[in-house]
This record gives sequence, C-alpha cells and structure tokens, in this order.
Amino acid sequence: MTLNLPNQLTLLRLVLIPVFVLFFYLPFSWVNIACTAVFTLAAITDLLDGYLARRLGQTSAFGAFLDPVADKLMVGVVLVLLVAEHPTPFMAIPAAVIIGREITVSGLREWMAGVGERTAVAVSVVGKIKTTLQMVAMILLIYREPIGPIDTWMVGMVLLYVAAILTLWSMVAYLQSAWPSLVGKAPQDGGAGVDSD
Repeated sequence: MTLNLPNQLTLLRLVLIPVFVLFFYLPFSWVNIACTAVFTLAAITDLLDGYLARRLGQTSAFGAFLDPVADKLMVGVVLVLLVAEHPTPFMAIPAAVIIGREITVSGLREWMAGVGERTAVAVSVVGKIKTTLQMVAMILLIYREPIGPIDTWMVGMVLLYVAAILTLWSMVAYLQSAWPSLVGKAPQDGGAGVDSD
C-alpha cells in the first residue's frame, strides 16, 4: 500500500504523540512552548489531512480508519497529562466527559457499521464546532502563560467546559439518530462477534 499525503499527515500526528509526552516531562522552562508547538502542529495536520484527501481525491479506507484513531489518541493523551499535572475536579470532569464521549460514540459507530447503518452517526456540525473549541482550549491550557492581559489558563478552561457541553450535546444527537436501530432487532450474533478489545 502506497501512503498518500493525507495518510502521511495522519501518521505524523501519531508520531507526534510520544514527542509531546517527552517534551511534557522535560525539566526546562521552555517546555510549555515546545508542547504547544507540537500539539498545534498535530491540530493543523488534523485539519489538513481530511481536506487534502477530498481535494486531491485521495480518500481511502485506511485513512478513514486511521484519522479518527489518531485524533482520539492525541486528545486522550493530552487530557490525561493535563489532569495529571492539575489533579483537580475542575480539570478532571471535562476531561472525563470528553474521553467518555469519544469511547461511547466510537463504540456506537462501530456497532452501527456492523448493522449497515453507519451514515446514521455521521459527523455533525456540532461535533465539528466542539472539536475546534476543544483544540483551541487545549492549546491555551498547554501554553498556560498569560498573553498580555489575557489569562490563557482561564480562557482555556472556559472553552474546555463549553467543548465538554457540546460533546454531550453531540453524543445525545448521535444516540437519537441511532436509537431506532438500537431498539430494533439485534444482529444474528447478538453483537458478540464485534469486539474491538
């Protein structure tokens, strides 16, 4: 399989995860700047890979699988590290909501694909807005230093809570779309054959 440019960008996002973790634990004053740069680069690749895949006509099954995996891994790792650095309920609650939603919706999409209803849980506009706010919030929380009169940490926390609320909203929308299939007749194997663990 030849990797096209969109898939290369997605793989780069995966490679940036251990780089981010390494920088995060370095004992230097410039660590927050390095981490912010790495995460921002990852966020840019997230914007570009899907756009380029459609623009260049290079969509692929591999890319469709890898892109959301890379997104969720990057977001999950960064949120866990932020909670570890700031172990308070105020940080843990939105992080748990966002990670929990991602697991729930991923499982829902997998199940819906198994019963031939994948389009019922396609990405929504609210989901895209949530993702944008979430990325901006995390960039500010990683940087955390004031920018002039702007308290980046406080703004980042507010945006993270807004993203968490939108996360719940979009999850409810996905569940509503999938509900007719969820309460309908179960697949022949009862779902026992669909196990991602």
